[in-house]
Amino acid sequence: MQRNSKIYVAGHTGLVGSALVKALKNKGYTNIIGKTIEELDLRNTQSVKTFFEGAKPEYVILAAAKVGGIIANNTYRAEFIFDNLMIQNNIIDQAYRNGVKKLLFLGSTCIYPRESPQPMQEDALLTSPLEYSNEPYAIAKIAGIKVCESYNLQYGTNFISVMPTNLYGPNDNFDLEKSHVLPALIRKVHLGKCLEQNNWEAVRDDLNKRPVEGVDGKAEEADILEKLKAYGITKPPQHPNTPAHNDTVRVEIWGSGKPMREFLWSEEMAAACVYVMENVDFIDLVKLSIVPSASGLAENCTTIEEFKARKTEIRNTHINIGTGKEISIKQLAELVKKQVGFKGELYFNTEKPDGTMRKLTDVGKLHNLGWHHKIDIEEGVEKMYKWYVS
Repeated sequence: MQRNSKIYVAGHTGLVGSALVKALKNKGYTNIIGKTIEELDLRNTQSVKTFFEGAKPEYVILAAAKVGGIIANNTYRAEFIFDNLMIQNNIIDQAYRNGVKKLLFLGSTCIYPRESPQPMQEDALLTSPLEYSNEPYAIAKIAGIKVCESYNLQYGTNFISVMPTNLYGPNDNFDLEKSHVLPALIRKVHLGKCLEQNNWEAVRDDLNKRPVEGVDGKAEEADILEKLKAYGITKPPQHPNTPAHNDTVRVEIWGSGKPMREFLWSEEMAAACVYVMENVDFIDLVKLSIVPSASGLAENCTTIEEFKARKTEIRNTHINIGTGKEISIKQLAELVKKQVGFKGELYFNTEKPDGTMRKLTDVGKLHNLGWHHKIDIEEGVEKMYKWYVS
């Protein structure tokens, strides 16, 4: 990519997209375009077609998606599969039809089977059933991988798929119903701290910035407490002579706390994506995905047509993006509690689902391509909470 190349970042205002735009600008790219959902509904085929024909981007980063945590995934199953399929198909097809030089499609490591061997290698894809709670979203992302691969093999495009692990960072989604585990933990524990300190000014400020189901900071205290209780943030009744600092505020967390998760700082994910855009082509990934014992095939073939001529099966060319390190939800919650300064109780509700017990990525392919992470979870949680309260 040239520094003045026209780069379209789909989903440029979200957690992933905003990090990508920042990373591109930091590398000196000056011609970055983006459209809000009000300006361009990516589910609308005709609108996307009109946009591509007019804007003519040279490069595309597809970070737009309908995303959410375990509650949202399990509740809005139809939207999660339909909306994501429409967004992906519209953008990938128009990228091909308008001669885009390279496209980067961002998925998620939830594409891997529920019982996938750990750490999860790229070739674990489609080897056994998915986790039920996020199956619709995962199937949409798997379809995106296969659309990119299929267009590359049939039309000679250069479309690359990357599968980031759990991301967190600036501009994350802190909606208590729809957010992922880490931003949800940070907000719930922060609100718990405010309640235990009887700091209603901070509670109201938080709700004015991010209302919960229509309840903002202007609501009565009783209404605010009732709404927060519905999301597992409980302040016990106050009685005369109760100290202002009440350390019995309770924050509920779904599940046992035993599941292990891997987390990557969103700005590092963006750095990895820009690295891939600058240094990796589809043919490089084909060579890495071919079984080493295939008679030196990867070394002897230099084009996709040569691989196809030898009737080679080309699949699993996507790239895991992560740290290769994991932490339990319980350890994560304790880390957040310590960082926030919350002295109340963390309650793990075992009647709620745990989801997949482990989701650790094998990042060997990414390392072979030359990229490694630098920010570990302890530093990341500190940075995340400072960003949130500011």
